[in-house]
Amino acid sequence: MASLKEIRTRITSVKNTQKITSAMKMVSAAKLKRAEDSFKEASPYATKLKQVVSTLSSRFQEEDHPLFAKSDGNRTAVILVTSDRGLCGGFNSNLCKALSNRLNEEKIDQAQITTIGRKGRDFFKHFNHSIVESHISVPADEQAKVVKEVVQKHVEKFEKKEIDRVYLVYAHFLSVLSQEPTIDVLLPIEPPTMEETEADSREVLFEPSPEKILDTLLRKYVENQLEVAWLDSIAGEHAARMTAMDAATNNAGELISKLQLYYNRTRQAAITKELIEIVSGAESL
Repeated sequence: MASLKEIRTRITSVKNTQKITSAMKMVSAAKLKRAEDSFKEASPYATKLKQVVSTLSSRFQEEDHPLFAKSDGNRTAVILVTSDRGLCGGFNSNLCKALSNRLNEEKIDQAQITTIGRKGRDFFKHFNHSIVESHISVPADEQAKVVKEVVQKHVEKFEKKEIDRVYLVYAHFLSVLSQEPTIDVLLPIEPPTMEETEADSREVLFEPSPEKILDTLLRKYVENQLEVAWLDSIAGEHAARMTAMDAATNNAGELISKLQLYYNRTRQAAITKELIEIVSGAESL
């Protein structure tokens, strides 16, 4: 049986942990609001840009632009967006496992992975896949620069036919309680669905030329996809951390109640034992 001092020390320790988890929950809640606003502001432009590019892709052949070209090869590059810090439940592990399972299903043994976030790098450094580049603790004012550099490198490799496809992997923010692991095909750019094709049948006129417009538009589209996915992932990270810290705070409260009850029972047992010893000693006299 633990001594009263050990139980008091344990209670104090759990209370201190509860204060930390409660503070982290409030910090994540504040950051979630800002991250969610940023994601929502960027989403309409991204959605419309995707519709425009998808519609245009249906009016050109694969040979009209390299980013439309499909290949039967298996050389795969991956842009993986995770968080730098943990304490957010299964946010990172679920995403990395989903990617690992997808690569195994497609029998891709050596994917070229570019990681944004520490957790993705730490997960896949134990696999046969090669981590060609890693971006850790990127400040908010440098995210656009990193997005442009990462996209430029992958577009160049794709155009030179060094890789056959590029996957964009991130956790899509659905709600505070739900973040969905998402694997999108970033390159080649896929044609629109039947609904999108039927919805827009207008004639498109290009000025100065389709080649120049497509080249600029498609690169901007790919950059925008990664940028919005990054914002989406940041919102999901804060939501997952807030949920995890809320659960940890509640669990700490339950543990404190149990320890306090155990402490009271132990203390009462010690007092009862002393009284019995006193009474027994008095009777023996």
